[in-house]
This record gives sequence, structure tokens and C-alpha cells, in this order.
Amino acid sequence: MKIDSPKIPNDLPTMNFQDIFYQEDPELEMCLIHDSFFSNEVLHRVRLSKMSIKNCNFNNTNFSNIDITDVIFENCDFSKTNLSSSSIHRVVFKNCKLLGLDFTESRFGNVEFYNSLLNLAAFGNSKLEKVKFLDTSLVSSDFYDCIFKNVEFSLCNINSANFEKTSLKGIDISNSTFESLTVSLADLKGCKVNSYQAIQFASLVSLVVTD
Repeated sequence: MKIDSPKIPNDLPTMNFQDIFYQEDPELEMCLIHDSFFSNEVLHRVRLSKMSIKNCNFNNTNFSNIDITDVIFENCDFSKTNLSSSSIHRVVFKNCKLLGLDFTESRFGNVEFYNSLLNLAAFGNSKLEKVKFLDTSLVSSDFYDCIFKNVEFSLCNINSANFEKTSLKGIDISNSTFESLTVSLADLKGCKVNSYQAIQFASLVSLVVTD
């Protein structure tokens, strides 16, 4: 699946994320941010656009209702951060730590999570369109009552993830791994799995597979 990449200009100035407090509105754009520490803060309705953000720490910060467009996050820590009710478009999370992050009731479009940790992350009641999870750990993540459109899980660990009330029709999980999932049989209809996974799902309805 091809997704649109972030549109970030060249030769951007360097800023510190703390500079957001000196803006008329809580927004940053057209800049590079490296090695900023912005933990345990509360800042609602932030707007970030056309940026590259590397080696920054945002853990335990409340960014609810944030709007992120055309941004690359690399080696950033968002553990236990609140990004609920957010709008995230043309964004890449690369080598990021997002443990227990709250993405509930958010909208994603053209977003890639690459080689990141999303264990215990909450996506409940969100819409994900053209989203790639690549080589990412999603252990015990929660996708309750989500809408998936062109979502891809490739080489991911989705063990104990919750997909209750989320249709997996057309979703390919065949090269991802899990021991158990929370998902209804109705929502599995049309999901693409490998033969081993088919046997795992067969146990949900007490089928005995003999070959």
C-alpha cells in the first residue's frame, strides 16, 4: 500500500519545543526540533506542521485535541502521553516509544509507525485510513470500535490486542504474530491470515483441524 509522505521543506531553522509557549497560539511549524524535553506538561489544541522532530521526550504530557500534519517523529518518547481526539495526517513515527499512549477518538490519514513500541496504546473509537504499522510492537493495544480503511500490519507483534467491534475485513495480519487476540468471529470475516493463524482462530469455535 502506498501512502502519502510528510511534506517537509528543506533548510528549516532549529527551534526548541519549549518555544511553543512564546507563540500567540500553541503551534509550531516549518522547523527542526532536536533533543527537547517536554514532559508532564498540559497543552491543549496544539498544532504542529511541516516539521522534523528527533530525540525528544514528551512522556506523560496532555496534548489532547492536537493537530499534526506533515511531521516526522524519530527516536521520540511519548509514553503515557494523551493525544486523544487528535487529527494526524501525513505523519511518520520512526523508532518511537509510545507505551500506553492515548489515541482514543482520533483521526489518522497517511500515517506510518515504523520500528516503534505501541504496547498498551489505546486507539478506541478512532478512524484509521491509509495507516501502516511496520515492524512495530502492539502488545495489548486497544482498537475497540475503530474504523479501518486500508490499514496494514506488517511484521508486527499484535499479541493480546483488542479488536472488539472493529471489522478486520481486508486487513492482512498474515506476517504478524500473536498468541491470542480479542476479536469476534463476525469481525474476522475477510481478514487475511496464514495457515497457522487459521488454526488459532478455529479454536474459537472449537473446530478440530486434523491436517
